[in-house]
Amino acid sequence: MTVSRRDRVRQATLAEIRAAARGLLIEQGPAAVTINAVAREMGMSGPALYHYFAGHDELIGAVTADFFRELTAVMEAARDACPPDDHGRRLLATCRAMRAWAITHRAEFGWVFASPITSERRPDSPRELAGRDFEQVFLEEVTELWTIRPFPVPEPGELDPSIREQLRAYTVSTGVALPVEAVHVFLTCWIRLYGLLCMEVLNQLDFAYTDLGPVFEETLRELAPKLGLDYVEA
Repeated sequence: MTVSRRDRVRQATLAEIRAAARGLLIEQGPAAVTINAVAREMGMSGPALYHYFAGHDELIGAVTADFFRELTAVMEAARDACPPDDHGRRLLATCRAMRAWAITHRAEFGWVFASPITSERRPDSPRELAGRDFEQVFLEEVTELWTIRPFPVPEPGELDPSIREQLRAYTVSTGVALPVEAVHVFLTCWIRLYGLLCMEVLNQLDFAYTDLGPVFEETLRELAPKLGLDYVEA
């Protein structure tokens, strides 16, 4: 299908607006990313920007989707550089790629993972769709791993009933092809990894560490056996 010149110009302008918002975020912080500020960067009026985005939340959602897509592509490239049947290397490479992107894109990482939730969290929004693709990078690999070689999980009845019900609802809503117990193990690993990464990016451990690379690797070394994997150095 041929794209009209008008549509090409509009898409180029949308991309330029998102790039302007990113520039403000990096240079001045999240509070600087307002409709009027982005419009000034674009050389247009605030009202003119509403021809491209319905409001601030929609602009934030679009920029967030860009960051998700960029991070997802980096993680997928690192994963796919490993042999397709070596799930340990693939998962570890994915985790390392995520950290590498996060610590070199601190403003973007904070925007995605440490910002208030906006109305652009509706299921069909660009932000949610891109976030789902990001989530699948890990989930697909863990699901494949479970299919080939199930990892240790809690016995039936060991999980708190509230946790079980919450995870059951999660698997139903997302279509995750894993038993609740396996999802619990996966998310326990994710919480540990994500928590450390957020603390690093937000400089919450600077009082003790000047280099969290070895701490991150130590975390991977401890988490790998939980998924039945051997730790492999980068």
